[in-house]
Amino acid sequence: MKARFLCYRGGLRTQHNNQVLVKINSVNDRDIAAKYIGKKIEWKSSKGKTLIGKIVGLHGRKGVLRARFRKGLPGEAIGTELIIR
Repeated sequence: MKARFLCYRGGLRTQHNNQVLVKINSVNDRDIAAKYIGKKIEWKSSKGKTLIGKIVGLHGRKGVLRARFRKGLPGEAIGTELIIR
C-alpha cells in the first residue's frame, strides 16, 4: 500500500526528524487509519538506500498517521512515496 510523506512532527520551536506524518492515499477517516498502527513503513531513496520505520499513532481526524524511524528521514523525502508493509 502506498502513502505520502507530508512533513516532520514538530512544535512551535522544535522539529522531530525521526517522526513523520504520513497520509495513505485512499484513507480519509480516523477509524480506517487506526487499522494501520503497528505496521512497518519503508522509504527508498533514488540511490537505493532503504529506511524502515513503524506506524505508531494517529494525527488528527482526517486519517493522517505518525510514523517513527530509527534514523531520521532526509529533507529530500518530503512529498515522496512510502510503502506500508
